[in-house]
Amino acid sequence: MENLRVLILAAGKSTRMKSKYAKVLHRAGGRTLIEHVLRSARSILADVWVVVGHTSDKVKAAISEVKFVEQKDQLGTGHAVMAARDQFAGYKADLLVLSGDVPLISPGTLHAFVRFHREGGYHASVMTADADNPDGYGRIVRRNESEVDSIVEQRDATPEILQITEINSGIYIFNTPALFEALSKIRSNNAQREYYLTDAIGILVSQRQRVGAFKIPSAEEILGINTRQDLAGIDHIMRRRKCESLMAEGVTLVDPPSTFIDDDVQIGADSVIYPSVQIYGNTVIGEDVTIHSFSRISNSKIGARSTVLESCVLDSSNLGEEVTLGPFSRLRPDSVLGDRVRIGNFVEIKKSTLGTDTKSQHLAYLGDATVGKDVNIGAGVITCNYDGVRKYPTIIEDGAFVGTDSQLIAPVRIGKGAYIAAGSSITDDVPPESLAIARGRQTIKEGWAKNRKKK
Repeated sequence: MENLRVLILAAGKSTRMKSKYAKVLHRAGGRTLIEHVLRSARSILADVWVVVGHTSDKVKAAISEVKFVEQKDQLGTGHAVMAARDQFAGYKADLLVLSGDVPLISPGTLHAFVRFHREGGYHASVMTADADNPDGYGRIVRRNESEVDSIVEQRDATPEILQITEINSGIYIFNTPALFEALSKIRSNNAQREYYLTDAIGILVSQRQRVGAFKIPSAEEILGINTRQDLAGIDHIMRRRKCESLMAEGVTLVDPPSTFIDDDVQIGADSVIYPSVQIYGNTVIGEDVTIHSFSRISNSKIGARSTVLESCVLDSSNLGEEVTLGPFSRLRPDSVLGDRVRIGNFVEIKKSTLGTDTKSQHLAYLGDATVGKDVNIGAGVITCNYDGVRKYPTIIEDGAFVGTDSQLIAPVRIGKGAYIAAGSSITDDVPPESLAIARGRQTIKEGWAKNRKKK
């Protein structure tokens, strides 16, 4: 939108959350609160300013492509906006003010709010909603059907005003010169000894400036966060919405309340997600994939028609199509599985690539390995990739067979079609199509056990 800037207030502490981190850095639905607000703000325009204060270095590190304003002392919302006075000097158009701890606000609602403000010709507008439980929120006292008379914080409200259910969202649009003129007149003579941005509304009203009240249908969208209980409630709403969206797109969630799926996760149609699955980050899951219970998947890609059995852990890995994984398998970062790879119970893979049709069905560790196509990795196989100082690679070429309980001591290469005898400790390269045996020769002592018993 033209002639509009956005200012996000993100300087507050987490006093009631009893946290050393800024409130906006706490996470819900897979992202920090400030990231949710910033995503909605950017749907309107790219010129976004963020007021930072408490642990400002961490807030700055969490977001990008914004301009920052420092609020050295946290003395209320009015004081936070005043900190941006120099940045907006000479700016004559509208300023949209958002709270960094109101993460459910949608782009569509913000667009409608800006239209309401401009079409009404208001000097300021406030987004409001009726709340079933307005406790903790400032109350909207209306002048008429469309305009605000005042906003009263709960701490300063009379018993009569506390009966009002229409609440202040903390989201505003102001004519910028009128806003800063009003802010120069506010005082901190209230219960918290803070400078309230809401007092600027009262000053504008006293100057006979029209202040619009834009009521949205549901208070859920403007819920703020002050406590850990609030944070858990917002997270629950976000995850419920994500589950509903996925089911509407053709994904089967067997038990949505027990399923945790981040907002950025993508899942293809006809996939089935069983109870108690957690899917985080930028994970992309193809069509017809089945994820069984108690698996945790983060920032990974799973190809179509694959199956993840119970209690698997995947982190930053890439699976091809028709892969079978688990149960009780672990894929650490930078693991890549080709099509039709089969990884079984208690197999751990770290920073390794496995080619098409390769299988490792039980109790193996593959680290820093490049494994070709159609390779069989027996039970108990280990790539010994670390000497206490450095990591070394193991290469297993197409069609090789690595027997049970073998150790491949890197750096080492197993040639195409080669066989490793069970129980071998391989320290040298194995030529293609050969058999490598590296174990002590078996010795039989006839009658030894019988003689021992006699003694």
